[in-house]
Amino acid sequence: MDAGLIARLEEVEATFHDIEEQLATRDVTDNQIAFAGLNKRYAELKPVVTDFGALRAAITDAEEASELAEVEEDDEMAAGLRALAADRRQDIARLEASLRLALVPKDPDDSKDVIVEIRAAAGGDEAAIWAGDLRRMYERFAERSHFQFEPMDSSPSEVGGYSKTTFAVKGTGAFAKFKYEAGVHRVQRVPKTESQGRVHTSTATVAVMAEVEAVEVDIDPNDVKVDVFRSSGPGGQSVNTTDSAVRLTYLPTGLVVTCQDEKSQLQNKEKALRVLRARLHQERLQSQQQEMADSRRSQIGSGDRAEKIRTYNYKENRVTDHRIGLTIKRLPDVLDGDLGEFVASMAADETARRLAEGE
Repeated sequence: MDAGLIARLEEVEATFHDIEEQLATRDVTDNQIAFAGLNKRYAELKPVVTDFGALRAAITDAEEASELAEVEEDDEMAAGLRALAADRRQDIARLEASLRLALVPKDPDDSKDVIVEIRAAAGGDEAAIWAGDLRRMYERFAERSHFQFEPMDSSPSEVGGYSKTTFAVKGTGAFAKFKYEAGVHRVQRVPKTESQGRVHTSTATVAVMAEVEAVEVDIDPNDVKVDVFRSSGPGGQSVNTTDSAVRLTYLPTGLVVTCQDEKSQLQNKEKALRVLRARLHQERLQSQQQEMADSRRSQIGSGDRAEKIRTYNYKENRVTDHRIGLTIKRLPDVLDGDLGEFVASMAADETARRLAEGE
């Protein structure tokens, strides 16, 4: 049995009992947020501690059965004890594998809602159309996952699609499913406007941000400049006749967020603040990941993995994820939101890498 694993599990067990004592003695009215955090951590650690107890019992049973089999004079009884020891050793292997996986650090943002921003990149009008296709793909993916899709801001293109579009996806675990989509998405196809039938390559960038509460990212109102302006559609066509669109500028860094999809200035401001908090949270995480990069690999979604993460080739009916070398030859299904295989494969790859880093 791995002594290092046992030592880590004993630390988890000690933490669990410490939290258990705090929950039993703390007054919930003192700090409800802290109490809720302890409850959440307690629930996360309980299955690990339970399995650790089962592992201890299996080790004891296997050792005792083996020792008794050595001294048992009845051949049939000795064979039964050896079989019991073998069964318990299988239990040990299963529990050990499960506990190693449970000790892999979890992304604290996985359970959160998500804000997604798509921008047309290389390819001109075709890139804007491609950005629109990606937005539809993610809307269908959200529907398949039983999440709520919420438009937040968009800049439609005159030829269709968007130069930029932002939306939220709400539901427990939304970030865990969408986080692997961050990066450059490349499409290879014949544009509708191409008279010679030539294949063009266009790209759109996808930014994925966990949506955070105001208590998690505190923004000083004095640090935010608020401008209002009239919403407009493609070609400057007026969407409404009031100054309902909102532009927020975060003065410490110059970060700018706009929102104009709602008719109410207040609603646009609230949505813009949600995007601003998400971006600031993402920047903080990226800064932390950069600091850790010298000692270990950064998490999926950092810059070195974000460049051209996926190619969608219409002629060959294939979608290839370059990070894990996975190719699926069901392009229409993928564009209709069938991203499950990519998400599962990326999650497995991330878990394997984190396991390796923890050893």
